[in-house]
Amino acid sequence: MDEVFVSIEGLCKHYGEGEAKVEVLRDVSTRIARGEVCVLLGPSGSGKSTFLNLVGGLEPADGGSISIGGTELTTLRDRDLVEYRRRQLGFVFQFYNLVPDLTIRENIEVCEYLSADPLPLDDLLHGLGLWEHRHKFPSQVSGGQQQRCAIGRALVKNPGLLLCDEPTGALDYNTSKEILELMERVNQQYGCTIVIVTHNDAIRHMAHRILRLRDGRLVEDVRNTDVWPARELEW
Repeated sequence: MDEVFVSIEGLCKHYGEGEAKVEVLRDVSTRIARGEVCVLLGPSGSGKSTFLNLVGGLEPADGGSISIGGTELTTLRDRDLVEYRRRQLGFVFQFYNLVPDLTIRENIEVCEYLSADPLPLDDLLHGLGLWEHRHKFPSQVSGGQQQRCAIGRALVKNPGLLLCDEPTGALDYNTSKEILELMERVNQQYGCTIVIVTHNDAIRHMAHRILRLRDGRLVEDVRNTDVWPARELEW
Protein backbone atom coordinates (compact mmCIF):
# COMPACT_ATOMS: atom_id res chain seq x y z
CA MET A 1 0.00 0.00 0.00
CA ASP A 2 1.29 3.51 -0.84
CA GLU A 3 2.36 5.61 2.13
CA VAL A 4 -0.37 8.03 3.21
CA PHE A 5 1.00 11.56 3.36
CA VAL A 6 -2.17 13.65 3.73
CA SER A 7 -4.90 12.28 5.99
CA ILE A 8 -8.10 14.28 6.50
CA GLU A 9 -10.96 13.11 8.72
CA GLY A 10 -14.35 14.78 9.25
CA LEU A 11 -13.16 18.22 8.17
CA CYS A 12 -15.73 20.98 8.78
CA LYS A 13 -15.66 24.75 8.27
CA HIS A 14 -18.31 27.46 8.41
CA TYR A 15 -18.41 31.23 8.12
CA GLY A 16 -20.84 33.57 9.86
CA GLU A 17 -23.26 32.88 12.67
CA GLY A 18 -27.01 32.54 13.16
CA GLU A 19 -29.05 33.15 10.04
CA ALA A 20 -25.90 34.22 8.18
CA LYS A 21 -24.08 30.96 8.93
CA VAL A 22 -22.81 29.16 5.84
CA GLU A 23 -21.41 25.62 6.01
CA VAL A 24 -18.48 25.66 3.57
CA LEU A 25 -17.05 22.18 4.26
CA ARG A 26 -19.14 19.34 5.66
CA ASP A 27 -17.51 16.23 7.11
CA VAL A 28 -14.81 15.88 4.42
CA SER A 29 -12.52 12.85 4.72
CA THR A 30 -9.82 11.66 2.31
CA ARG A 31 -6.28 10.30 2.09
CA ILE A 32 -3.58 11.27 -0.40
CA ALA A 33 -0.47 9.14 -0.85
CA ARG A 34 3.04 10.56 -0.78
CA GLY A 35 4.09 11.62 -4.28
CA GLU A 36 0.57 11.69 -5.74
CA VAL A 37 -0.78 14.43 -7.96
CA CYS A 38 -4.29 15.12 -6.67
CA VAL A 39 -6.81 17.29 -8.52
CA LEU A 40 -9.64 18.88 -6.53
CA LEU A 41 -12.60 19.83 -8.72
CA GLY A 42 -15.87 21.61 -8.12
CA PRO A 43 -17.87 24.69 -9.13
CA SER A 44 -17.33 28.12 -7.59
CA GLY A 45 -18.52 28.13 -3.98
CA SER A 46 -18.08 24.38 -3.49
CA GLY A 47 -15.35 24.83 -0.86
CA LYS A 48 -12.22 24.14 -2.92
CA SER A 49 -10.18 27.16 -1.86
CA THR A 50 -11.29 26.79 1.77
CA PHE A 51 -10.11 23.18 1.70
CA LEU A 52 -6.72 24.34 0.41
CA ASN A 53 -6.47 27.07 3.06
CA LEU A 54 -7.16 24.59 5.86
CA VAL A 55 -4.65 22.04 4.57
CA GLY A 56 -2.16 24.89 4.17
CA GLY A 57 -2.64 25.98 7.78
CA LEU A 58 -3.87 29.42 6.67
CA GLU A 59 -7.22 29.08 8.45
CA PRO A 60 -8.39 27.00 11.44
CA ALA A 61 -10.89 24.18 10.97
CA ASP A 62 -14.09 24.06 13.00
CA GLY A 63 -13.90 20.29 13.35
CA GLY A 64 -12.08 17.20 12.17
CA SER A 65 -8.38 16.48 11.76
CA ILE A 66 -5.67 17.25 9.19
CA SER A 67 -2.45 15.23 9.29
CA ILE A 68 0.39 16.10 6.90
CA GLY A 69 3.38 13.78 6.99
CA GLY A 70 2.46 12.78 10.53
CA THR A 71 1.98 16.37 11.77
CA GLU A 72 -1.52 17.07 13.13
CA LEU A 73 -2.31 20.63 12.06
CA THR A 74 -5.44 21.18 14.14
CA THR A 75 -3.50 20.94 17.42
CA LEU A 76 -0.59 23.21 16.47
CA ARG A 77 -0.03 26.61 18.07
CA ASP A 78 0.34 29.63 15.79
CA ARG A 79 4.13 29.56 16.06
CA ASP A 80 4.22 25.88 15.14
CA LEU A 81 1.89 26.49 12.18
CA VAL A 82 4.34 29.07 10.86
CA GLU A 83 7.11 26.49 11.14
CA TYR A 84 4.94 23.91 9.35
CA ARG A 85 4.36 26.30 6.45
CA ARG A 86 8.07 27.07 6.27
CA ARG A 87 9.24 23.47 6.48
CA GLN A 88 6.58 21.40 4.73
CA LEU A 89 4.52 23.56 2.42
CA GLY A 90 4.76 25.28 -0.95
CA PHE A 91 1.82 27.41 -2.15
CA VAL A 92 1.16 28.50 -5.76
CA PHE A 93 -1.56 31.09 -6.29
CA GLN A 94 -3.54 32.01 -9.41
CA PHE A 95 -2.22 35.58 -9.53
CA TYR A 96 1.49 34.92 -8.84
CA ASN A 97 1.96 37.40 -5.92
CA LEU A 98 5.53 38.16 -6.95
CA VAL A 99 7.45 41.08 -5.44
CA PRO A 100 7.61 43.61 -8.32
CA ASP A 101 10.88 45.25 -7.19
CA LEU A 102 12.78 41.96 -7.04
CA THR A 103 14.16 40.10 -10.06
CA ILE A 104 12.96 36.63 -11.00
CA ARG A 105 15.98 35.14 -9.27
CA GLU A 106 15.51 37.27 -6.15
CA ASN A 107 11.81 36.37 -5.90
CA ILE A 108 12.79 32.72 -5.67
CA GLU A 109 15.87 33.38 -3.55
CA VAL A 110 13.77 35.00 -0.81
CA CYS A 111 12.10 31.68 -0.07
CA GLU A 112 15.36 29.75 -0.34
CA TYR A 113 16.37 31.23 3.02
CA LEU A 114 13.24 29.77 4.69
CA SER A 115 14.43 26.19 4.26
CA ALA A 116 17.13 24.19 5.99
CA ASP A 117 17.42 21.98 2.90
CA PRO A 118 16.62 24.10 -0.19
CA LEU A 119 16.93 22.91 -3.76
CA PRO A 120 19.90 24.27 -5.76
CA LEU A 121 18.70 27.64 -7.08
CA ASP A 122 20.63 27.61 -10.36
CA ASP A 123 19.42 24.07 -11.17
CA LEU A 124 15.85 25.15 -10.44
CA LEU A 125 16.11 28.21 -12.69
CA HIS A 126 17.37 26.02 -15.53
CA GLY A 127 14.65 23.40 -14.93
CA LEU A 128 11.92 26.04 -14.92
CA GLY A 129 13.18 27.59 -18.15
CA LEU A 130 13.92 30.86 -16.37
CA TRP A 131 17.70 31.02 -16.52
CA GLU A 132 17.82 33.59 -19.32
CA HIS A 133 15.17 35.68 -17.51
CA ARG A 134 16.71 35.49 -14.04
CA HIS A 135 17.79 39.15 -13.93
CA LYS A 136 14.50 40.52 -15.27
CA PHE A 137 11.70 41.94 -13.13
CA PRO A 138 8.20 40.37 -13.14
CA SER A 139 6.83 43.18 -15.32
CA GLN A 140 9.40 42.31 -17.99
CA VAL A 141 8.31 38.69 -18.49
CA SER A 142 5.11 36.94 -19.64
CA GLY A 143 2.32 35.64 -17.43
CA GLY A 144 3.52 32.07 -17.97
CA GLN A 145 7.04 33.01 -16.91
CA GLN A 146 5.68 34.77 -13.84
CA GLN A 147 3.79 31.61 -12.93
CA ARG A 148 6.97 29.57 -13.42
CA CYS A 149 8.66 31.95 -11.01
CA ALA A 150 5.83 31.48 -8.51
CA ILE A 151 6.23 27.70 -8.81
CA GLY A 152 9.99 28.07 -8.34
CA ARG A 153 9.45 30.18 -5.24
CA ALA A 154 7.27 27.43 -3.77
CA LEU A 155 9.62 24.63 -4.83
CA VAL A 156 12.95 26.07 -3.72
CA LYS A 157 12.09 25.22 -0.10
CA ASN A 158 11.98 21.56 -1.14
CA PRO A 159 8.48 21.11 0.33
CA GLY A 160 6.78 17.79 0.88
CA LEU A 161 3.43 19.27 -0.19
CA LEU A 162 2.73 21.70 -3.04
CA LEU A 163 -0.71 23.35 -2.98
CA CYS A 164 -1.83 25.04 -6.20
CA ASP A 165 -4.92 27.26 -6.26
CA GLU A 166 -6.14 27.61 -9.87
CA PRO A 167 -2.53 27.79 -11.17
CA THR A 168 -3.66 28.07 -14.80
CA GLY A 169 -6.75 30.21 -14.22
CA ALA A 170 -5.14 33.44 -15.48
CA LEU A 171 -3.30 31.85 -18.41
CA ASP A 172 -4.16 31.13 -22.03
CA TYR A 173 -4.55 27.57 -23.33
CA ASN A 174 -1.00 26.98 -24.59
CA THR A 175 0.64 28.53 -21.53
CA SER A 176 -1.68 26.52 -19.27
CA LYS A 177 -0.52 23.32 -20.94
CA GLU A 178 3.12 24.35 -20.44
CA ILE A 179 2.53 24.99 -16.73
CA LEU A 180 0.76 21.63 -16.29
CA GLU A 181 3.63 19.85 -18.04
CA LEU A 182 6.04 21.69 -15.73
CA MET A 183 4.09 20.54 -12.67
CA GLU A 184 4.13 17.00 -13.99
CA ARG A 185 7.94 17.17 -14.27
CA VAL A 186 8.18 18.69 -10.81
CA ASN A 187 6.24 15.76 -9.37
CA GLN A 188 8.37 13.22 -11.19
CA GLN A 189 11.71 14.90 -10.49
CA TYR A 190 11.27 16.00 -6.87
CA GLY A 191 8.62 13.55 -5.66
CA CYS A 192 6.55 16.18 -3.88
CA THR A 193 2.86 15.57 -3.30
CA ILE A 194 0.78 18.06 -5.32
CA VAL A 195 -2.82 19.18 -4.81
CA ILE A 196 -4.24 21.24 -7.69
CA VAL A 197 -7.51 23.09 -7.15
CA THR A 198 -9.22 23.82 -10.46
CA HIS A 199 -12.58 24.19 -12.16
CA ASN A 200 -11.10 22.72 -15.36
CA ASP A 201 -12.42 19.14 -15.49
CA ALA A 202 -9.90 18.08 -18.16
CA ILE A 203 -7.00 18.37 -15.70
CA ARG A 204 -8.31 15.36 -13.77
CA HIS A 205 -6.83 13.06 -16.41
CA MET A 206 -3.23 13.89 -15.36
CA ALA A 207 -3.91 13.21 -11.67
CA HIS A 208 -3.31 10.07 -9.63
CA ARG A 209 -6.25 10.97 -7.37
CA ILE A 210 -9.44 12.87 -8.22
CA LEU A 211 -11.50 14.67 -5.58
CA ARG A 212 -14.72 16.54 -6.29
CA LEU A 213 -16.58 18.89 -3.96
CA ARG A 214 -20.19 19.97 -4.26
CA ASP A 215 -21.85 22.26 -1.70
CA GLY A 216 -19.07 21.54 0.77
CA ARG A 217 -19.34 17.76 0.57
CA LEU A 218 -16.87 15.37 -1.02
CA VAL A 219 -18.93 13.63 -3.71
CA GLU A 220 -16.06 11.93 -5.57
CA ASP A 221 -12.80 10.42 -4.28
CA VAL A 222 -11.21 7.99 -6.73
CA ARG A 223 -7.77 6.72 -7.68
CA ASN A 224 -7.14 7.32 -11.39
CA THR A 225 -5.82 4.14 -13.00
CA ASP A 226 -5.35 5.77 -16.43
CA VAL A 227 -3.10 8.79 -15.90
CA TRP A 228 -2.53 10.84 -19.06
CA PRO A 229 0.61 12.87 -19.82
CA ALA A 230 -0.18 16.57 -19.38
CA ARG A 231 0.67 17.25 -23.04
CA GLU A 232 -2.28 15.07 -24.10
CA LEU A 233 -4.88 17.08 -22.21
CA GLU A 234 -7.47 18.90 -24.31
CA TRP A 235 -10.25 21.31 -23.35
